[in-house]
Amino acid sequence: MMAQYETYTVEVAGVKRDLRLFDIKPGVRIAILNILGDTELVEAASVELAKRLWEYKPDVLVTAEAKSIPLAHGLSTKMNRLPYVVLRKAYKPYMGDALQSETLSITTGAPQTLFLDEKDRELVAGKRVVLLDDVISTGSTLQGMRLILSKAGAHVVAEAAIFTEGDRAAWSNIVALGHLPVWVDGK
Repeated sequence: MMAQYETYTVEVAGVKRDLRLFDIKPGVRIAILNILGDTELVEAASVELAKRLWEYKPDVLVTAEAKSIPLAHGLSTKMNRLPYVVLRKAYKPYMGDALQSETLSITTGAPQTLFLDEKDRELVAGKRVVLLDDVISTGSTLQGMRLILSKAGAHVVAEAAIFTEGDRAAWSNIVALGHLPVWVDGK
């Protein structure tokens, strides 16, 4: 017998999903979007985001490991195979002289370090980049991505996500397909 969970229904480009609500700390819940393996949703979101991002004339897409990697790939295919870079969360020796910055994810609640591989530094240097994530909530991951790309000499021309979340920051500058609330007990 399947356990019953409270969900929040969303629609992205005609594709509906029921997102499970999770407690991230006492009295605070968020709807979890996990696009890993959800080809239908990734494809629909990629088509819609591509339409909105063409006007920025990007040279490269940049995302952070791991859940938004399928979105970066899908968007790349919809934007004439635009190259994409994945900022890693662990350093590997083959990454050479990598740049790094620290971030704090709402879903993990712990500091994480992002790394830009040496070869990818060359790819983004002097280029117009779009920062991409599945959900932008606190903006911490975006801030870490901006810091690394600034160090690499890239020019961030847009920031995009499938959803923005919560109201901690003003998300009017984010290219997004929807918005997710944050549920706080008593509010």
